[in-house]
Amino acid sequence: MKRFKALDVFRGLTICLMIIVNTPGDWNFTFSPLLHANWHGFTPTDLVFPSFLFAVGNAFAFVKTRWADKPLSEVFQKIIKRTLIIFLLGYLMYWFPFVSWTDSGDLALVSFSETRILGVLQRIAICYFIGATMIYFLTNRQLIIASAIILLGYWGLLSAFGDYTLEGNLVRTLDRLILGDSHLYGGDGIPFDPEGLLSTLPAICNVIAGYLVGQFVIQGGISYEKLAKMLMIATGLLAVAYFWDLSFPFNKKLWTSSFVILTIGLDIMALSILIYAIEFLKKPINFNFFEVFGKNSLFIYLLSEYLAITLLFVRVDENQSLYNYIYEKGFSWFGPYYGSFVFALAFMMFCWLIGLWLDKKKIYIKV
Repeated sequence: MKRFKALDVFRGLTICLMIIVNTPGDWNFTFSPLLHANWHGFTPTDLVFPSFLFAVGNAFAFVKTRWADKPLSEVFQKIIKRTLIIFLLGYLMYWFPFVSWTDSGDLALVSFSETRILGVLQRIAICYFIGATMIYFLTNRQLIIASAIILLGYWGLLSAFGDYTLEGNLVRTLDRLILGDSHLYGGDGIPFDPEGLLSTLPAICNVIAGYLVGQFVIQGGISYEKLAKMLMIATGLLAVAYFWDLSFPFNKKLWTSSFVILTIGLDIMALSILIYAIEFLKKPINFNFFEVFGKNSLFIYLLSEYLAITLLFVRVDENQSLYNYIYEKGFSWFGPYYGSFVFALAFMMFCWLIGLWLDKKKIYIKV
C-alpha cells in the first residue's frame, strides 16, 4: 500500500515540536505559546502530545492490512512486545540516571519507591495496546460508538466523583489510591500525574481518530472532494468541542473529553492543510526536514529526552548543570526569551542532524 507523505510529515512535525517545547534554555523565560495551559484552557503546545497519539493511529491504517494474513497469536505477540518495550523505556527515562545530587553535593541512589510510574511514553504504550486491540476486533462504526461511550463515560465519572480542580479531580484520587503519592508527578505542587491512569482512557480516542482518518486518506487516493469532507468534519468537531467546553472545560492535564474533540478537529485540519500543500499545489512545499523526524520518531524523541536529562545531571563550574552552562555561555546573549527559544531550536537541530545521519545510512530504528 502506498505511503502518503503527508502522514509522515505530520508525525515528524509533532516530534519536532515536542523537542522544542520540552527543552527551552530557561523555563522561566519561555514564550507563552510554548507553555502548557496552567489548568483549564488551551495553548498551541497542548496540541503536540495528542497529535502524536493521532499519528500513532495513522500508522494503524497501514498495519491493519498486514494483520489479515497473520494468526491472532502472532499479531498480539508483536503488540504486547511493543507495548512493554515502550512502557519500560518511558519508565526508565524518569528513573535515569538512577542517582541524584544531594544538598551536600554527593550522589545518592534513587530508590524504586521514589520513581514516577506513569508518563508520556507510558501513556503512548497503553493507548497503543488498547487502540490496537479495539482496531483489530471492531468495525469502523463500532470504533466510533466505543469512542463516544468512552468520552461521555469519562465526563460522567469526573462530574459524579469529584470536581474539575487540581486538588479534587477523580484522576488524582484514583492515582493516589492505586499508585501512591511517591510514584506521581509533583511538578504542579502536589502529587498529581497529568498522564494519570483514568485520564489515559479518553486519550485512546485520539489514536482511534487517527486510525479512522488515516484509513480514509489512504483508501482510494486523495481528491478535492475527500479534502473538503475532512475540513467539514474538522469544523463540526471544533463546534462540538467549543460547546462542550462550556460544561466540561478544555484541560490537557485531565485530558477532558472536550479537549479530545478539540485536538482531533485541529489535527484533521492540520493534516488537510499538509495534504493540500503536498499533493495539490503546482509547486509543492518541501517538507523533507520533518520527514527526517518522522522516519525515526520514537527513537529521536527518546534521544532528546535522555540527552536533556544527562545534560541536566552533569555538573560543571561550581555545581552548575551542563545544560544551564551551555545555555548561559552560548545563548543567553540573545536575551532571556529569545536565548531560551534559540537554545531549544539548537537542541532540536542537533537531534535532527542525528536523524538525518540515520536516514542517510538507511537506519530506521523501530521500537
